[in-house]
Parts: sequence; structure tokens; C-alpha cells
Amino acid sequence: MKFGSMVFCCAIAAFWPAQHASAADAPHTAADDGRIRIQLVSRDEVEISSQIAGKIASLPLRDGDAFRAGQTLASLDCALYNAQLRKAQAEAEAAQQLVQVNTKLAQLHSVGELEVTQASGKAKASAAEVAYMQATVRNCTIAAPFAGRVVKRSAAPDQFVEPGKPLLTIVDTSHLELKMIVPSRWLAWMKPGHPLSVRVDEVGKSYDARVARIGARVDPVTQTVDVTAALVGDMPELLPGMSGWATFATH
Repeated sequence: MKFGSMVFCCAIAAFWPAQHASAADAPHTAADDGRIRIQLVSRDEVEISSQIAGKIASLPLRDGDAFRAGQTLASLDCALYNAQLRKAQAEAEAAQQLVQVNTKLAQLHSVGELEVTQASGKAKASAAEVAYMQATVRNCTIAAPFAGRVVKRSAAPDQFVEPGKPLLTIVDTSHLELKMIVPSRWLAWMKPGHPLSVRVDEVGKSYDARVARIGARVDPVTQTVDVTAALVGDMPELLPGMSGWATFATH
């Protein structure tokens, strides 16, 4: 009886590791029917931060909110910067007038060439200050670089921020890619543009896609290679982080 129990326990011990290994390897290797586990990722995910110091005047979007390209994501209270810009513009205008006056006086030999050169140098410095302040004021408003959604809001209105402090983390949901790891032997037939079908678990639907890029190296241990595919068409219901299975067209 003890011998029979020992044989049964050994059989279970031999069966369990094989089954456990199969489950662990499933996302990285082909299933019995040739499917490959995939994950949806965004082509672009950006952490939005301020380039200047100031108090947040507006930060209208919250986690999960959608936005369009060019939409204002955040704005700072820039009354002080606008005042400095007006001052720089006034000084630049005065400096340019001085150049014109000194140039005419030089023609009449009333001032020397040194005065003309000094006035011209001051005018250039004033123009540079105006350009600097204009760039600063433009940074008071932060526009969306692409259409997408907010992943995380890290600040709040009326909060004072320093340059580089994160305000929002945004993700481009209009350009999703599929990441997968396939056996390196598939490189014999897999090329960019190869069609595949992807069934996404979270929505229970299938979508058409094509291979976009193939990794630059093969993993020598697992004999696999990274592959990126692009969805065909616009699927607003899909989100980064969703997963599913890819089935490749007959090759």
C-alpha cells in the first residue's frame, strides 16, 4: 500500500512541473493552434511638465479624460511674465529708435562710429530679451501633442510648480501597437506587412493587424524574437494594457 502511494505521489510530482511550465511559457511561445499571446501598448506615453515656474491657473482634465491634439492641457498664471514682456518690448523699441537717431547723426558727423555701434548692440540685446520673454509666455500654456487620454493627474489648480514638475501623464490611444514574442524560426516566413488577426480578451472581438517591426536580435536562450504589429483602422474601444491572442495568416 505504501509502495502504491509512493508511485502515485511521484506521478503527480512528475506531472505538475510540466503543466506549470506550460502555463508559464504560454504568453511567450506559440500555442498548439499557432496562436501567440499579445499585449496592446501605446506608441506614445508622455509625462507633461511645466518649463517655467508659476501657479497653475487651469488644469481641467482628470484621470481617464480624453482630449484632442492641440487642446490646452494646462495653463499657468503668467501676469508677471506678460508684464516683463511688455517692458522688454518697450525697451527694444527705444533701443531701435536710438539706433536710427545715431545713424542720422553719424551721417551729419555729430556722433562717432562708436556711439552707433553701441546703440546697435543695445538694440540686438533688447530684441533678444523680447524673444526670450515671448518664449516664456508661450510656455504659460501647455497644449496636447497628440489626441489621447489622461493616465494620471499629478497636480492641481492654484498649486505652485517648478520647472520639470510633472503635471499630467498622457497616452496616445489612437495609435495602439501589439507587442509579442514569437519563435525565431518564424523569421523564415514572417516579414513586415504580414497579416494577422488579433482577438482581444477584454472586449471579446477580433481585429485585423499587420506586422510593423521585427526585433533586431534573437534571444539565444529562448530562441525568440520581439515583434510589433499595428492595428488596421481606428478602434476607440481598445486601451493600452489590454491583451489577447494573435493568429497569423497562412504562410
